[in-house]
Amino acid sequence: MTRLARHGTALLEAGLWNWHPLPGGDVAQVLLVYLNDGRRVVVKHGPDPVAEAAMLRALGRTGAPVPDVLAVDEDALVLQCLPADGRLSRCWDDLARVLSLVRTGRPDGEGARYGWTGDYAFGAVRVCNDWTDTWPDFWARHRIGVHLDHVPIDLARQLETLMRRLPDLLPATPAPCLLHGDLWGGNVLVSGRHVTGLIDPCCYYGHVEVDLATPGVFSQPPAGFYARHGGLERGHEVRFAIYRLWTVLVHLRLFGPTYRPMVAQYLNDAGI
Repeated sequence: MTRLARHGTALLEAGLWNWHPLPGGDVAQVLLVYLNDGRRVVVKHGPDPVAEAAMLRALGRTGAPVPDVLAVDEDALVLQCLPADGRLSRCWDDLARVLSLVRTGRPDGEGARYGWTGDYAFGAVRVCNDWTDTWPDFWARHRIGVHLDHVPIDLARQLETLMRRLPDLLPATPAPCLLHGDLWGGNVLVSGRHVTGLIDPCCYYGHVEVDLATPGVFSQPPAGFYARHGGLERGHEVRFAIYRLWTVLVHLRLFGPTYRPMVAQYLNDAGI
């Protein structure tokens, strides 16, 4: 980790004074680095620092709060250090406001529908983002099907059943909007009653409900959070379960069978 701290400071052409690891670095090394000039920065080594920087910049262009990208290369991402002394439970209204900004992002080009400019990864779990013309096809191929070879056979069969049913469960061509893509509470920095930054994105263009569903995997957003977005459309319970399933499948592969009951619950909620 000392090597990472030194590399980050070298990218800034600054001097290193001290550093310590930050919590939450399950699939990446994340350090709080103190520079000789008195500044504090976050230095991160993840699967693809350059891709992550591009995602943060895309989110930032919508007006959503994100840490400034101070420097980046293939080995490290150096970010602005933002206040993070608050609790998400006090900031749901502001997170709803922030997401209303994020969703204004649109893909470039007439042929661009659902996907992103490149793939990504959470550790050993690849996140495929090839452009796809219909939303059920994108979700089947790139968010469910990619797990079939990495889960127990009985679970794989359930996932295959779900994939066949997706055209009846998800909208065919919802307006594609920018998504954070991994919006659980640990990826939302807050201070007081305000969101100070969205971090650790896994961006792509897709159905707006993905970013509305994901915070509910490990938290319980209040009704007002959804009301800020105009309320929930009919059938959202099933769609939310399908979107949350991807998050827990990633956790199942990264962290083991502790997450199998959550996978089973979301499959059940989706009618499988």
